[in-house]
Amino acid sequence: MNHHLSDPAARMRAQARLRRGMFLLPSLFTAGNIGAGYFAITQTIDALGNNGEAHTHLDWAAIAILLAIPFDSLDGRIARMTNTTSEFGKELDSLADVITFGVAPSLLAMIWGFHFLPMSINNTLRQHLVQAGAFICFLFLIGGASRLARFNISHDAQPRNPGRPDRKYFVGMPIPAAACLLASTVHFFYGYPVEAWWIAMIWIGVVGLSGFLMVSTWRFWSGKEINLTRSHPFQLIFFGAIVVYVIGRFSNVVLFVMSLLYMFSGIWARAAYSWGRRRRRMPRGQGDTPSPDAEPQGLRPS
Repeated sequence: MNHHLSDPAARMRAQARLRRGMFLLPSLFTAGNIGAGYFAITQTIDALGNNGEAHTHLDWAAIAILLAIPFDSLDGRIARMTNTTSEFGKELDSLADVITFGVAPSLLAMIWGFHFLPMSINNTLRQHLVQAGAFICFLFLIGGASRLARFNISHDAQPRNPGRPDRKYFVGMPIPAAACLLASTVHFFYGYPVEAWWIAMIWIGVVGLSGFLMVSTWRFWSGKEINLTRSHPFQLIFFGAIVVYVIGRFSNVVLFVMSLLYMFSGIWARAAYSWGRRRRRMPRGQGDTPSPDAEPQGLRPS
């Protein structure tokens, strides 16, 4: 009789322990995100004291940042799936993003792009490039932190160039995407640092543009309207296996191209919207009707 009475209490205790474990699961992925960022920072620092193998350390730092992106995507998704979202988890995720996608890539961009410039070039030019590079990388970090702060306080942010009503968009370039652009560029060159002054100048432009796009209010496609659960499980597994293989086998090229395409998609969307507005201002009969991309909608950043 006592055994039967104790069963409900035991089940309640087991459910409570399971519930606590479910709340811990998203934070474990966030911890993995932080760990990847910490590893990237340490590898970048190790490159400073090992000129002969600097490219190996820089490449590993870039790979760590790239590997952190799935962790960042999974922690929030798992929290929503298990209904274990919390304010603590949100704040921890933001702090993790500042470390892994802010501090780590800005430090990597600085060391890879400017620290190893040869002394054989003009000393004044080299000094200016290093100083400008350090400043631009700092702006990238500030841009990423500002975007995360804006996301934390915004509940219904509106982009300047609203898109199609059936699609969901990010407001500004997400910080993981900006970090992916920098890390994939380093990985594309297998970590071999920049040694030409004109490449360093291009790198200043890339880092600065990434920082600007994060704090902009331009729209970037989020892909959140894609529902993978609608697909047949076997088809999804087959397609996922192909994607993983292609990225793993040709990671330096595939990730670099994907990052560039995503960045330019936001720039193109803004340019197309501005062009459409100018056409609508033309006298009647001289322009076509507005495209569906010009229709406003309520959006949330991410």
